[in-house]
Amino acid sequence: MKKLVIATGNPGKLKELQELLNGLHIEVISQKSLGISDAEETGLTFVENALIKARHAAAISGLPALADDSGLCVDVLGGAPGIYSARYAGPGADDAANNTQLLQTLLPFRRSGIPLTARFVCVLVLVRHADDPLPLICQGLWEGEILPAPQGNNGFGYDPLFLVREKHCSSAELDRSLKNRISHRAQAMNQLLHLLRNTLSTL
Repeated sequence: MKKLVIATGNPGKLKELQELLNGLHIEVISQKSLGISDAEETGLTFVENALIKARHAAAISGLPALADDSGLCVDVLGGAPGIYSARYAGPGADDAANNTQLLQTLLPFRRSGIPLTARFVCVLVLVRHADDPLPLICQGLWEGEILPAPQGNNGFGYDPLFLVREKHCSSAELDRSLKNRISHRAQAMNQLLHLLRNTLSTL
């Protein structure tokens, strides 16, 4: 049985990643269970931050590590909140505060009949060891719009504000199994699973 550390302190992300990895012959371990603290995210891109987190967890655990860096990019805000999605309302902000901050920031841009387009971004990075020179890097994009008020109680983060156009509902109103098939994280994970089938023996 191979082991893989999930380098995230976000319980919502951890649960989704564990479900998406279900079926592989890999023992998935959370960094929290190993006493690994969150890495300081000093990068300027999703890729940089995911790589920082993966190398941090691998260095401390001595195991292969998978990190996720993801967020919401709103077009009229120039891609914000972007890599700062988890702390958009300030350090230690919770999901409700971040959602409120986003809605307030978007108020001047609200126009009747004009959608506020946005996308969820997910970058997954897997390193075989802390100094891995060739990490596996996968990216998923989920296009949508920002709703004027939260809808739904499922999911986490900005899910209640993210309109999934083809389903005519928010991400927070989707069944979890459906979300795990179409989301940005699911898209990135599908790419990673394809790569893993060819590289699993090297972990």
